[in-house]
Amino acid sequence: MCTSCSKEDNDSAPTPTQSMYFPPLTGNTWETTSISDLKWNQNAVQPLLDYLELKHSKSFLVLVNGRIVLENYFNGHTAATPWYWASAGKTLTSTVTGIAQQEGLLNVNNNVSQYIGTGWTSETLAKENLITCKHLLTMTSGLDDSTDDVKPESLTYKADAGSRWAYHNVYVKLQDVVAKASGQTWENYFNTKLRDKIGMNGNWIQIEANSVYTSNSRSMARFGLLMLNKGKWENTQVLNESFFNEATTTSQNINLAYGYLWWLNGKVSYHLPQSQLTFPGSVIPTAPNDMFMALGKNDQKIYVVPSKKMVIIRMGDAADEENLALSDFDETLWQKISAVYQ
Repeated sequence: MCTSCSKEDNDSAPTPTQSMYFPPLTGNTWETTSISDLKWNQNAVQPLLDYLELKHSKSFLVLVNGRIVLENYFNGHTAATPWYWASAGKTLTSTVTGIAQQEGLLNVNNNVSQYIGTGWTSETLAKENLITCKHLLTMTSGLDDSTDDVKPESLTYKADAGSRWAYHNVYVKLQDVVAKASGQTWENYFNTKLRDKIGMNGNWIQIEANSVYTSNSRSMARFGLLMLNKGKWENTQVLNESFFNEATTTSQNINLAYGYLWWLNGKVSYHLPQSQLTFPGSVIPTAPNDMFMALGKNDQKIYVVPSKKMVIIRMGDAADEENLALSDFDETLWQKISAVYQ
């Protein structure tokens, strides 16, 4: 059974040009707007929710101009229940790396070894020193991607940095870079510079080689709202707009659908994780072309659509037997979402 949370502070009917809303940093108050206020198709809502429930979802939120339009929980999940972001949390690492750069603590064009020392890979010193922080942000380190392990003995040479795109867990070394550059633990720096500034909850947990963020669904929505507003939360520029722009546009010439750990819709081609093939067309052809996305294993999703002033969150178990970050589920889900707002 799907249930909706109670909504608070429901204002008068907004228009598409209504000002952007940011929820308070503490408490559960969050303004809402209704399907009818937006003149969306109410008849398409239940088929969308039925599909989400069928596909093992735990939560689903839609924000427009920062206000909650839909907030639904399934299969015993609640607004307070934490859930893992999986690889959708890579975008948190990208964002905090950008914050550290704007504070003058690091430069993404510098070698990784400048911050964490040499010998962090098994490559020769000359090859290791080709790898910059930007290569980690763009998945172009050139390191062998056949394992998720990030111990030095597992980080072996496959190609020169910048010459090969491969989805790899080595991006997590950016957390070590930020920690060394800031003189703080990764979690302390993250909490101070990002989490607490936008009212998120949650924490990082270590699962084997992976650093995984867990939070409630509204916290994920808060981060999506920050990125919808180009790194700004109300009057505070948490992440500067120039880094935001770099992060959410094509970052290299191999996988056109990839920024700084963000996926980009509407490009002429894309690569998938664990594949060296180039596929023609948009990552999710049924979704808006200007959308950028945080995608994680078992279908954790943050969809940000600037043209619609929209943020969409989906958390849950794998929609299908595949546990990939990207699957046919995205295409069908967007057919059902667009039926609601078109």
